[in-house]
Amino acid sequence: MDKFFKIKENNSTVRTEIMAGLTTFFAMAYIVITNPNQIVSFNHLTPGADPKFQMIWNAVYVASILGAFIGTILMALYAKMPFAQACGMGLNSFFFVSFILPQIMMGENGDLVLGYHYGMIVIFLSGILFLLLTFTKAREKIAKALPDCLKKAIPAGIGLFIAFLGFQNVGIIQHNQYTLVQFMDIHGAIESGAFKATIVPALLALLGLLIIAVLDQLKVKGSVLISILAITVIYYPVTGTVPSFDMGQVGQTFKDFGEIGIVGLFDSAAWKTAFGSGASAIFSTVVLIITYALVDMFDTIGTVYGTASQAGMLDENGDPKNLDKCMASDSIATVVGGVAGTSTVTTFVESASGVGAGGRTGLTSLVVAICFFICLFLSPVASLIPACATAPALIYVGVLMMKGFKDVDMTEARSAVPAFLALICMPLTYSISNGIGIGAIAYTLITLFTGKYKKKDIAITIVAILFVLKFCMVTM
Repeated sequence: MDKFFKIKENNSTVRTEIMAGLTTFFAMAYIVITNPNQIVSFNHLTPGADPKFQMIWNAVYVASILGAFIGTILMALYAKMPFAQACGMGLNSFFFVSFILPQIMMGENGDLVLGYHYGMIVIFLSGILFLLLTFTKAREKIAKALPDCLKKAIPAGIGLFIAFLGFQNVGIIQHNQYTLVQFMDIHGAIESGAFKATIVPALLALLGLLIIAVLDQLKVKGSVLISILAITVIYYPVTGTVPSFDMGQVGQTFKDFGEIGIVGLFDSAAWKTAFGSGASAIFSTVVLIITYALVDMFDTIGTVYGTASQAGMLDENGDPKNLDKCMASDSIATVVGGVAGTSTVTTFVESASGVGAGGRTGLTSLVVAICFFICLFLSPVASLIPACATAPALIYVGVLMMKGFKDVDMTEARSAVPAFLALICMPLTYSISNGIGIGAIAYTLITLFTGKYKKKDIAITIVAILFVLKFCMVTM
């Protein structure tokens, strides 16, 4: 083991690597529950709802774990780095908004499974694109071509978007016909007798956010997971809800995965939806593929660089060791996730917690992968977690993803305006890709009309033109 992972060479021990692996896993274990909740929108898993919501939840649960397991195993045995992978926060919400929500809005004419399978195709192809970009070295050129202000604004915008979704999921932010949104109506809920059903879960979510913030400030490992477990324990007696636990659900979960999950790429109707419904549909699909690939790429680059720097694992050029292998592992995991039936798999920023605990080799990732595999058989436990317990995780991840925006140069309009538009338009238009597109268009026009346009701006100009065509041709 020492020879394979070079544990002593990296100034570590087997015990340290194992503890680091457990630390990373418990810091990111919330994704096992949160990812399927986000993809199907937890609020739809209610009595009397379309049973396909639960079927998709079950399929995504298994697919999410398989994607995390395979991606992390690749990091362990191929890249030999202490990084773990799982379905990226924000992109799972984007999956719901892009593929599941349109089917819900169609009412009885909507086909949830068709939307789910369409999403699988996009994720699969985005993973293939990411693989090609990695192995052809085009990844570096694209990374350099994107303006620095947008690189910093995109993760922050995604963070704002998923925090907004977290607030909505538990009713902290509600619909208002005059102002579009409002804070939860506590007075109205008391008068109507709906306080326990609507306001209590929202208050528990705010309590969960407070728990995460306090524990994180105190440097307690696994603050998100602790909050999820604590709010779950409080939720049932406070709301009077009776938990339902059925170990038979394990078999049903795997059954649904086999019937609508792993077979998704063979759904001819989904392929027709993606590429056989006219030019506008094809263009929309292509934009989605590129968006997922680019967001995954920059998310992975940022996480790997940041974590490797923290661990002192940079080479003489200031690049993370085995960077190409890390990127390849990430893209392969996304392809696997698309085949299995889940949203984009990416390198998790929570890997930093394991590195902080001393993890320096692939053994750390191996421990994480084993823990994920065990979770395959714990779906009944995961189904007990209420939305108000996972919503704080979404909101807090949004907080963390906002950090990079502070590095945007807000003193120069050419940087500040595109970054701000990308940031604010993601939640306001309910679309990550819209935010990227509007930011790209703004940057191109401002750069052009201020006489600062250069050859390197051609790439972002092409992106801007594509989004102009998308906005004109595709119904949003």
